[in-house]
Amino acid sequence: MSSTTATPTANMPQANAYAAGKLPKNSTLYVLLASWIVTGAVFLVLQLSGATSGFNIVGTVFFGTVLYCVAIYALSYAVEGVRRAKDRLVTALVTTAFVVALLPLISLVFTTVVNGLPGILTPTFFTESQRNVVGAGGGALHAIIGTLLITGVATLISVPIGLLAAIYLTEYGRGRLAHAITFFVDVMTGIPSIVAGLFAFAFFSLIFNDPGIRFGFGGAIALSVLMIPVVVRSSEEMLKLVPNELREAAYALGVPKWLTILKVVLPTSLAGIVTGIMISISRVIGETAPLLIISGFHGEYELRPVQPADDDPSGVRVHPVREPGHGHPGVPRPGVGRRTHARFDRHAP
Repeated sequence: MSSTTATPTANMPQANAYAAGKLPKNSTLYVLLASWIVTGAVFLVLQLSGATSGFNIVGTVFFGTVLYCVAIYALSYAVEGVRRAKDRLVTALVTTAFVVALLPLISLVFTTVVNGLPGILTPTFFTESQRNVVGAGGGALHAIIGTLLITGVATLISVPIGLLAAIYLTEYGRGRLAHAITFFVDVMTGIPSIVAGLFAFAFFSLIFNDPGIRFGFGGAIALSVLMIPVVVRSSEEMLKLVPNELREAAYALGVPKWLTILKVVLPTSLAGIVTGIMISISRVIGETAPLLIISGFHGEYELRPVQPADDDPSGVRVHPVREPGHGHPGVPRPGVGRRTHARFDRHAP
């Protein structure tokens, strides 16, 4: 009779194929930082040698990220094997795509901060305009006042129209007219801002018979074209959220419909309507293209929106002078350039 002896295995370590040969926890971050440092050192050497005019931060980030993809794949392949190496490579490529998408934003923020911060820190930036300023100096008071004025006028135009249209669509709108308003609101939502500026410019040019018209009220009209669909759509959704039971209770008490809207529906949805108005203001307050087309720009602040704008912020007006006796007035003689003279307009502040 033979007996078998059981070999104890409780205390023997078990090999884990998935945990064997693994890079440290923060190795990805370390490799990325090292890649950026290496490429930064290369660009710094190029700058010191005179090959580049300045330190290229965008090139450092981009080429450093590319170097990181290659380095992390090589390290993972050598330590963890081909399976984990491919996984890390795909992760690195996704990260690279994200970094590439952020490069324009990084470059824009960096350029704005470096070039604009010294100007903002000057005490005259918020207290002076560009009136009679040639070269460096002056401030942005005229731009701030103009932005607030044009946006305020556009808000005064857009909010009543948008709110009344939303009330009509929610409370009264039936049939073809409601469908037509909804259709045009949807179309206006996708209008590019420059198209709104061209519309306002063409409209006022035909009305006043002035192909070079520039004034602030036209810019407000262009911005209102962009604001109205946002106000209509947001206000309509907020009015739809008001429970019908509130309306029915008011009707049961004999309250007319218009008074129910005024006293019940609008106060209930007031917070959402105000939020939609603020969103519409934020939509247009940073627009530039339509204002350059119809409003132009001025070197000093102008509190009258209907006042034509001077297109030269320096206060220098340039008038063409043609060769006398040649060609039709208004058409330059072929082969002869236009000479100009400047007149400085010095108005009392």
